[in-house]
Amino acid sequence: MTPLTAGNTRVKEARKLHRRPERSGRRCFLADGPKAVEGALGAGVVVEVFATTDAARQYADLLAEAPVTLVDDRAMGGLSDSVSPAGLVAVCRFLEATWDSVVEVRALRGSQARTSGQAEQGVETPRLLTICADVRDPGNAGTVIRTSDAAGAGAVVLAGDSVDPYNPKTVRATVGSLFRLPVLLERDPAAAVRRAQAAGLTVLAADGGGEVDLFEADELLERPTAWLFGNEAWGLPDELAALADHRVSIPILGGAESLNLATAAAVCLYASARAHRTR
Repeated sequence: MTPLTAGNTRVKEARKLHRRPERSGRRCFLADGPKAVEGALGAGVVVEVFATTDAARQYADLLAEAPVTLVDDRAMGGLSDSVSPAGLVAVCRFLEATWDSVVEVRALRGSQARTSGQAEQGVETPRLLTICADVRDPGNAGTVIRTSDAAGAGAVVLAGDSVDPYNPKTVRATVGSLFRLPVLLERDPAAAVRRAQAAGLTVLAADGGGEVDLFEADELLERPTAWLFGNEAWGLPDELAALADHRVSIPILGGAESLNLATAAAVCLYASARAHRTR
């Protein structure tokens, strides 16, 4: 097969998926690199894999059952946004995660039910959930998704004016976790908090001015938890943080002013994961 060039119609149509409106309209996105393509193939969402001749040969085992189209190096350069393209880019269908696929809304018997995580019908809920409000940086969002996956979270919620999870930089930063962990979109961050609470999760807002010290929160961390994180620059608005069950601060032991979002999320999520494991 002669590799397709950058001027080929199929290549040009795929290249348009770098734009969010195009992704939203077609409900497709690009997965760049072998890890992302492997994850997409495992999730069964691949429409087509574009590969250079060298990459198709190098990753022959991975692509054995995949619908592969060969492209030349220039075409691959337009499909990939990586500085050094690996030679593999897949067109994928959206991963259709919903609240109902992660947690069930159910009637709870007062605050005791919410604290314990027990539902009236006894339906099991995730013991750990991540909610990000107005997270704008693709790399941060992807890293939080990857970290949430590593810490055993049940899902990540990107709420408010957050970055598109299908942004190529976000997809790459997840290193395949996007295809393993449900990622939900919720326009209203307050609705995300209320939905988590209605599912029996204690919502903990990561807040530098929080009244609870993370190092002294073991009993609290043992509960089924949804962590609430804010924007990289300005954190959580007071009105949103006030909806959480508790505000939790990470102790700063040295001279640094604060931690960045991805690091703070890793510290908080693993604190919960440790508490759940030793409970």
